[in-house]
Amino acid sequence: MRLPLAIRYAGLLADTGVRHGLIGPREVPRLWDRHLLNCAVVADGIPHGASVIDVGAGAGLPGIPIAIARPDLRVVLLEPLLRRTRWLDATVHELGLDTVTVRRGRAAEVVGALSADVVTARAVAGLGVLATWCAPLMTRGGCVLALKGAGAAEEVEHTLRSCGLTAVVQTYGVGLVDPPTTVVRLSAGAGGAAASG
Repeated sequence: MRLPLAIRYAGLLADTGVRHGLIGPREVPRLWDRHLLNCAVVADGIPHGASVIDVGAGAGLPGIPIAIARPDLRVVLLEPLLRRTRWLDATVHELGLDTVTVRRGRAAEVVGALSADVVTARAVAGLGVLATWCAPLMTRGGCVLALKGAGAAEEVEHTLRSCGLTAVVQTYGVGLVDPPTTVVRLSAGAGGAAASG
């Protein structure tokens, strides 16, 4: 059971995470439902033993909750800002997450050097921009899991028509988190974007 790790991570977010400006103080009462559980449920959509790159990792969301929920995954937290990568390094070390590494940089800077079966992102950019950043990091047959809000289907409709990726809107954590987590799964497809629930 890895619940103690999640509790320690929540404590770090509420303490040094707030002090370093990685999470707002108003988010502390909502850490579990809005952040940790909201991210952890996405692990259900990741194949066993997969490699994961979390683009724009920030405070480690969704990468750290996914790594806590799924110790079989190898996770890279990719973050361009030095103060955030320092916090992430310290947090990963304190939690003893030996399947997680922190890398400083932007997605465009690591294309060719890093790739993964699954690329995740949360609160980083609009879907169209996110697709251009994340798709080059996918391995063949891989996917991007973009955590989005309730308007995900509309965002898919307006931004992905011509990018060459297939988009499917999925929901995770029904009955576990309220509201459930909405994810847009992007994969190399035969063109066009399709939305489904």
